[in-house]
Amino acid sequence: MSLTRIEYLRQRLRALGAKPAHEQRVLRAWVQGHALDHGPRAAEHSLPLALRNALPALSAELDGLVRLRSEHPGEDGSARLLVELGDGQTVESVQLLRDGLCVSSQVGCAVGCVFCMTGRDGLLRQVGSAEIIAQVVLARRRRPVKKVVFMGMGEPAHNLDNVMEAIELLGLYGNIGHKNLVFSTVGDPRVFERLPRGPVKPALALSLHTTDAALREKLLPRAPRITPDELVELGERYARDTGYPIQYQWTLLEGINDSEAEIDGIVRLLAGKYAIMNMIPYNTNEGLDFKRPDAERAAEIARSLHRRGVLTKLRNSAGQDVEGGCGQLRARHDPSVVKLVPRTRRAAASPLAGSQ
Repeated sequence: MSLTRIEYLRQRLRALGAKPAHEQRVLRAWVQGHALDHGPRAAEHSLPLALRNALPALSAELDGLVRLRSEHPGEDGSARLLVELGDGQTVESVQLLRDGLCVSSQVGCAVGCVFCMTGRDGLLRQVGSAEIIAQVVLARRRRPVKKVVFMGMGEPAHNLDNVMEAIELLGLYGNIGHKNLVFSTVGDPRVFERLPRGPVKPALALSLHTTDAALREKLLPRAPRITPDELVELGERYARDTGYPIQYQWTLLEGINDSEAEIDGIVRLLAGKYAIMNMIPYNTNEGLDFKRPDAERAAEIARSLHRRGVLTKLRNSAGQDVEGGCGQLRARHDPSVVKLVPRTRRAAASPLAGSQ
């Protein structure tokens, strides 16, 4: 049985005679990036003989879940990692500033957000929970990881069992605070049913992008048909239950969702809510006809929302110069070529420009 899921690893450990305490020790060592026999007591005094004898082969199998195919350091100190899975498929992780890591939960994506590169080829396959943890282990062997955000390739809600298995392991044994595990989603009823029931309740980031329901269907064509109002209502309930504010994600697209009407809509939806609005100016992608508002317009939007009672952060994605920013990740096959669109390029008018 391939160890692509944490549950498969647990089954293997039990078959080798591991009791719950032994299982926890091995899982804790792995997720923290240590050797599998790492612990306060020597392995020969605390692990069953069959398990001790199997650890070298088990370690090699876990190390084989992912391998670093190439690294692309950004000027800001971040790094995009092209990671090859055991079957040869690739995903991308991004090592962020302040000990953060952005991981991928799918190869490709089925949502098809029109401004995002990840879903251009659709969904290729799910990433197993152990493969998600292996991305964290790989990153931890390079630098500390104290925060993990599920904002890489894929829609976590479409791979819920694997993502929740990974979050549980990270939160219970990975030395990561629960609020530093961030589940990002376009919104799915299953998320709001499942997340409150788990032993680890992650922070929640909801991709909003517009307050206009009809425009949202165009921007996120295969997202569940939840209106912005319904999404905020569900988010507010989760925020109050967990004590973590919801992070609303808004990719800022010039001429599409940067109007005064949208600002009014955000205020209507979020003023007084337990929420943070993350305004993310669009990151350039070759072949996509969108562009970011100029810096002053983006700053004015953030100031306007602040003045009107919505806590807003204007965020520039890490690693844009190496295509590691929001909406730029994809399954690549030639790591020697990194194609960037010059920032001075003026993209053609978007077909969505007349939507508002």
